[in-house]
Amino acid sequence: MCLAIPGKVLSIEQENGLPMAVIDYAGARNRACLAYTPEAEIGSYVIVHAGFALQVLNEEEALASLTELTRLSALMEADAGRDDPERRS
Repeated sequence: MCLAIPGKVLSIEQENGLPMAVIDYAGARNRACLAYTPEAEIGSYVIVHAGFALQVLNEEEALASLTELTRLSALMEADAGRDDPERRS
């Protein structure tokens, strides 16, 4: 399954002729290429897949996506706990 994650652009610099950014994904930071989103600025939210920012989002859209991803993660963890044989009595 492929998943694109929203994150906030913290800094932008050129690397080998490409615009690269440090992206904050709810506390985790990583780098992504901004070649497909030249309109992205520091403080912008972008959706990133496989190291490339694919789209600029407004803050409301980004935060709504992060909220749903957090909710989905919690549901998956709860479901995994039910299938854990060590947790069965």
